[in-house]
Parts: sequence; C-alpha cells; structure tokens
Amino acid sequence: MKNKIVIITGAASGIGLATSHFFSEKGSIVVMADINNTQLDKAGKDVSIYGSEVFAIHTDVSKEDDCKSMIDQVIGKYKRIDVLINNAGISMRSLFQDTNLSVIKKIMNVNYWGTVYCTYYALPYLLKSKGSLVAITSLAGKHGLPGRSGYSSSKFAIQGLLETIRIENLKTGLNVLTFSPNFTATNVRRAALTGDGSPQGESPRVENNMMTPEQVASKLYRAILKRRRDVILSFNGVGTLVGNLLFPKLVDRAYYRFFSKEPGSPLKK
Repeated sequence: MKNKIVIITGAASGIGLATSHFFSEKGSIVVMADINNTQLDKAGKDVSIYGSEVFAIHTDVSKEDDCKSMIDQVIGKYKRIDVLINNAGISMRSLFQDTNLSVIKKIMNVNYWGTVYCTYYALPYLLKSKGSLVAITSLAGKHGLPGRSGYSSSKFAIQGLLETIRIENLKTGLNVLTFSPNFTATNVRRAALTGDGSPQGESPRVENNMMTPEQVASKLYRAILKRRRDVILSFNGVGTLVGNLLFPKLVDRAYYRFFSKEPGSPLKK
C-alpha cells in the first residue's frame, strides 16, 4: 500500500482515525475527510508523524457538494484514487415508534447517502486504478437490531449498494469490500442519537472487553491488502447468519434478550 492514495471518511476519531494512522505508518498517502474541523486539524497533524503525506479535507458527507468537492480536490492534487473507505457514520437508540423521523433521515443522510455520494464521485477513478471500494458496515446490516431501526436500515442499504456494485464490476478489476467489525470501543455509542435527536451521552455497554479501533484498523488493512470481499469480525455475526437460515425465531429472541439487558434499554425485560 506504499504511496497508494487512500481516502478515509470519518477520519478524525474512532476507527477512521486508527485506520488513518495504520495506513500512514505503512507509507500510504492518506486523505482524511471529516465534518469536525477542530478534531480533523489535530488528527491530521498526529497522523503525519510517520512521514507519509496527509491531506485533511473538511467534509460533511451528508452533503453531495461536499463529497464531490472532496473527490475533486484529491484528483486535482494526486490525479488518482486507489482506495475509498466509507467509514463516516452515526448511530441511534430508541424504539421505532418513539423516534422522530428526522433522526432516521439524519442517519440515512450520513451513513447511506454519504456512502452513495463519495462512492459515486470516486468510482470512475477507482475503476481506472483497479482499486478498492470499502464500506464499514455492521452486524446491524445483516440482522435488524432492536432499538436501532434507523442505524440498521442504513447499514442494510449500504450492504445492498456495495453488493450490487460488486456484481456490476466483476469484470473490471474493482475490489469491493464490506467490512463488519465487532463491537468497538469508540465514541459512536456516546454520540448516538435518542428518539428526539439529542445525543445519548453515555455508552449503554461496558467497553473494556470490546475490540480497540487499532485492532479493527489492522484487520481492515489486511482485508484491503488481500482484496477480500466480505469480512465479519465477530463470531456472533457469523453465528447470526447461520442461525437466521436454521432458527430465525430463536435468533430474534436472542437479540431481544441481549439488547434488553443494556442499562436504560427501551426494550421490556
């Protein structure tokens, strides 16, 4: 991956920041896109310590013009794109019936439409380089998660989008990777939206035993290097796919029990 042009959205924190560090350390030219200007400036300086070039671009992925401008700037500066990692995303927690529709629209705009916009404008250049199109998906995109209707919807949509693009490009040399981490200790749960759109504030889960963003970044790097097509990092995720085929009702009940045990869960125990 040395000297490859790698774009990472949501790059100023969490998995995006750890991935930026990992690729930069390996010698890639890292383009960091994020909506948070202050965090992005600091993150860009931190990532540049390895000596590889870093290009930080303020980008609100929910805005088509921002995504087009970001891709245009990358092409104007480097003339090519080798890897696009669609990582930017937000989550939520509330029952569907208690959720303001504006919350679901916001999640779809960031998670799904952000992926659509960046992918659409980067795709011609990824095809030229026979590069890799990547989306950070989730087990929520394989099975609906109770209390996460908007989040699951967005991840299912991303999964369908990339699977379609993969099939359409079976003979072009483009690699398409959907990458589903296990629960990861990041800020995503604290920033998750409640039914009225306010941030959750506190993580409902104990994060001590979760994967670290650095562990996820390492596995993501290897998956891109090996041009994998679909990676699920959790044993529970693989078990869910098998269980859905054999015992779908039991899987639904297991998910209900699991998420109802969270502190402050909107589900009845």
